[in-house]
Amino acid sequence: MLEIKSSPLSDGEFNRGVFATIDIAKGELIHEAPVIPYPNREHIFIEKTVLDDYVFEYGANHTAVVLGYGMLFNHSYTPNATYDINFKNHTFEFYAYTDIKAGEEILINYNGDVDDKESLWFNKHKDENGKDKTES
Repeated sequence: MLEIKSSPLSDGEFNRGVFATIDIAKGELIHEAPVIPYPNREHIFIEKTVLDDYVFEYGANHTAVVLGYGMLFNHSYTPNATYDINFKNHTFEFYAYTDIKAGEEILINYNGDVDDKESLWFNKHKDENGKDKTES
């Protein structure tokens, strides 16, 4: 149902994305990803690594490394997928928000809500041209 391929939406060394290999109907479960949660107080260690751009909030007091394909979905403000956190099973469940055609990249809104248009944490320090404001 899913495959990892190069994505035109990301750049850099690891320009990967998750793509559908078959048509997926709106509301269908796409992927159930187990998580490794850790207390927020330990996040200062993760912030010093590349994992900081991939972990998810996991309730009020924890952050989580999302396994499987979970950390590889790219962002869109018009996503075709969404996710729910299943705390009982310690999983993130990714669902089709719209019908998804075979070959289409599966995208989520990193803000957690499909309608949330707030600037993403990694773009908040960029100017209107995409240049890092912290660079001289």
